[in-house]
Amino acid sequence: MSITTLQHQRVVLLGGTSGIGLASAQAVQAAGGSAVVVSSRASSVAKALAALGGRAEGHAVDLTDEAAVQQLFERLGHFDHLVYSAGDSLPMGLLAETGIDAMRKAFDVRVFGAIAAVRHAVPHLRPGGSVVLTGGVASLRPQKGWTAAASVCGAMDAFTRALAVELAPVRVNLVSPGFVRTPLWDNIAEAQREAMYAGVGAALPVGRVGEAQDIAQTYVYLMSNPYATGQVVVVDGGGVLV
Repeated sequence: MSITTLQHQRVVLLGGTSGIGLASAQAVQAAGGSAVVVSSRASSVAKALAALGGRAEGHAVDLTDEAAVQQLFERLGHFDHLVYSAGDSLPMGLLAETGIDAMRKAFDVRVFGAIAAVRHAVPHLRPGGSVVLTGGVASLRPQKGWTAAASVCGAMDAFTRALAVELAPVRVNLVSPGFVRTPLWDNIAEAQREAMYAGVGAALPVGRVGEAQDIAQTYVYLMSNPYATGQVVVVDGGGVLV
């Protein structure tokens, strides 16, 4: 009885124009909410709005520019939930072969962008509102060459738990996806990419890689459940078990 829908609630999704973010915006609308999607690229915003239909709102903002992020939330006014899923592909490779600038860049949008977003979003959250952030299973079971990814994901785990205490009664949770078919992998040739999906999926207990829609359901659950806070919810097809 404690589970609610998002009926008549306004959700701001930073990184909400493609992949998991866009799927989450679509899931918000399916749950009765209204979606505000934000990306650094105006073309991505326009494409997302075409997919979401007339009920959605969109803005192009550089999420590494704190002043621009602050101005965004001042323009938006009050809303109910913040979803942060922004981020480019993470660098893969041994630490000895990864420059410090590449490591810093990995943190810029995914960690520091999230920090700036929360700082400036929280004053505008309505009572009962929540924040849902994004990490990944690299922090739970890192593999060789995943230093950047594991570090970013570990930082987001700790940030989420600390915020849940600091910002209470605002609820703060984190979604930790496993291997998901999203545009982040589009820099790989299609044949190689499909072979990768098939190989990784065959090794998972569920027998396939994730789809963005699979992960989007978790964001809606965490926004909707008023008793969930400080949680890191893993949705990885059982990947950390094998």
